[in-house]
Amino acid sequence: MDVKAAAHMQTGRLHTNDGKRQKMETIRTYAKLMRVHHYIKNILVLAALGCSGRLFCLDKFMAALAGFAAFCMVSSVIYIINDIRDAERDRHHPVKRNRPVASGKISVRNAWILVVILLAAAAVFHALTFCPAAAALPALYVALNLGYSFGLKDLPLVDVSILVSGFLLRMMYGAAITDVYISNWLYLMVIDLAFYFSLGKRRNELRRISDGATRKVLACYSLDFLDKSMHMCLTLANAFYALWCMDTSTVSHYGISLVFTVPIVLLATMRYSMDVERESDGDPVEVLLGDWVLMALCLANFLTLFVILYF
Repeated sequence: MDVKAAAHMQTGRLHTNDGKRQKMETIRTYAKLMRVHHYIKNILVLAALGCSGRLFCLDKFMAALAGFAAFCMVSSVIYIINDIRDAERDRHHPVKRNRPVASGKISVRNAWILVVILLAAAAVFHALTFCPAAAALPALYVALNLGYSFGLKDLPLVDVSILVSGFLLRMMYGAAITDVYISNWLYLMVIDLAFYFSLGKRRNELRRISDGATRKVLACYSLDFLDKSMHMCLTLANAFYALWCMDTSTVSHYGISLVFTVPIVLLATMRYSMDVERESDGDPVEVLLGDWVLMALCLANFLTLFVILYF
């Protein structure tokens, strides 16, 4: 093989490697736009079935998985529309300016095309749950979050209430498509915990940008109000979880052993509180994925619940 041929082959390899890198970078950019790492929130769709003790019922499990996928698509749609709507404002934010639409890595046109594709995929996945009536819940999620993107996020308390509704609707959707009952204590726990997460996000946004330049509603909150409200919601969330563990209906199904998970939940929420009050942007997913101790506590609680509920 002569030198010219070898150089040509080397150039070809470099072009191939560059092409692969570009494709991977494009995939990562679109995954970032879709907020794939936020799909962890959609595990709440599986919570109803998991807490019912019927996770191994195949038809219900497959319906729950399809519902999980549908909500992943729907939640990505909302993130994308919100990014399109806030692109100009995000360009002035120290972190959000790096988002794909705000930074110009993905055009607005391509972002809208992806929205259409994801909505079609969500419809297909929901159809696989064989529960047409439950479609009202993700539809309500979309409607509330569109209202959030187009102005409701500037109204104090309304903004965090809409964020909280997303957590609640996920859990209700999971219960509807699997036809299982969820204790009111668990609903109340999820509501209060979601309020804690949402208020914590606002708190740290306010700490980082005191003039509210990128989010108008921050001017309506004070750190003192947010701190007090967070502590109240976290206390109630832990209390409601303990009440679920000791509820007569829960004890009759699973025994008193669930009460031993209460200290683990307390430790996990205290650890989360420590993280939020440090240098953090307050986003629940970022906080969780950024702390291996918190992840270990959550995993320990999950495994303990799994053993108690199923063995």
